[in-house]
Amino acid sequence: MTARVPDRPSRPEQGFGAFVRARADAGALVVQPRMGFGDPAWMRAGLAATRAARAHTVGTLTLDSYTRLGDLAAIERALHDGMPLNGYPIATHSDSMTRAVLEGVLDADFPVQVRHGSALPQHIFRRLIALGLTATEGGPVSYCLPYGRVPLADSIDAWRECTELFAQARDLGGEPHLETFGGCMMGQLCPPSQLVALSALEALFFRAHGCRSISVSYAQQTHPGQDTEAVLALRRLCADLLPDVEWHLVVYTYMGAYPVTEAGAYRLLREAAELAVRTGSERLIVKTVAESRRIPTVAENVAALEYAARAAEANRTTAHDPGTDSQTYAEALALVEAVLNLAPDLSRALLLAFRRGYLDIPYCVHPDNRGLTRSRLDEEGRLRWAYTGALPLGHLVRTGRSHKVTAAGLLADLSFLRQKMDREALADRSSTELTGSV
Repeated sequence: MTARVPDRPSRPEQGFGAFVRARADAGALVVQPRMGFGDPAWMRAGLAATRAARAHTVGTLTLDSYTRLGDLAAIERALHDGMPLNGYPIATHSDSMTRAVLEGVLDADFPVQVRHGSALPQHIFRRLIALGLTATEGGPVSYCLPYGRVPLADSIDAWRECTELFAQARDLGGEPHLETFGGCMMGQLCPPSQLVALSALEALFFRAHGCRSISVSYAQQTHPGQDTEAVLALRRLCADLLPDVEWHLVVYTYMGAYPVTEAGAYRLLREAAELAVRTGSERLIVKTVAESRRIPTVAENVAALEYAARAAEANRTTAHDPGTDSQTYAEALALVEAVLNLAPDLSRALLLAFRRGYLDIPYCVHPDNRGLTRSRLDEEGRLRWAYTGALPLGHLVRTGRSHKVTAAGLLADLSFLRQKMDREALADRSSTELTGSV
């Protein structure tokens, strides 16, 4: 991969991570959409509307699925035939076109992050560097196992190459920033301890290959108390593991089956905002009322951003950190230490961890995942291990026949939060959530 420093739009010289940190230090939660449109005019309008929203926001260029897969010929055909894309084709649109999308929108007061989903992202990083864009996300595990059949070894090699090249692009202005997607693995039904461990391990991978500005992620799951414990565990781990880099924590609104009612969707988003505030998280990825049906409009994205910001302002309660007494922290630490003890090189350690089952994602069918673990929801709605396979958690987790996972039970667990949010919202029709207020 080669890169040049081109003519480019004005950009935040302080960098994405420093921007978020400055807002957090001032007591604000930064909110961000997952917005992407194939049409440049729509993409520019979406970014401008995000910037103008009544909230502390950063922008998003979410790429289309063809770009994620590297099928650039399919994009050319779609554009030629006038077919809509589900994101922005950054590797196909000309640099001048993308600069026009960003000009006058991207600046020191409004950084933009590129989101994609690619296990082999060399073509994406090549274009980011050419455009002078300094914030993106993903990871060698989290953007490989859930999305296809690319060998994990190939993804690790690709992400090593891209991270090292991206880290060297500091002369573009602003510290290059990478966000690990490890805390969102499979979106749902992965016990929080493994999400925390994967997010921390991918952050260590980025650091090992030169990245000095990192964000670590956690996706909201099924129980607010357990989520609080998980985010605090991730914060504690990163404080110990990343003492020499700039980092912050980003919470994702629930990534699984989303409520079908408007009131239920707002209720779940409010809980995500409250989780972020409660745990001192610096950034929140929002979802909209349209998530269960279609790609959201610009207006729906802005409404979600502003609602989340109001919810954060209205709920400033801080959780007590349980520290090392947390079950989630104990499990996550055991997983991280087991992986790091496999090999001095983290790339090698990650490969060995999956081969030996020290990391094993429930319900993930990728060939490099052993698939011996299972999860379940308990009577309180907390995510628990049903089977731990070869995970190094035998001293911390008890499983047995009473935890048998059935097809009916799995389907019920997958729809648990959607039904819960819709049911509670419908039972409280007088809630002001119906109008999008807190």
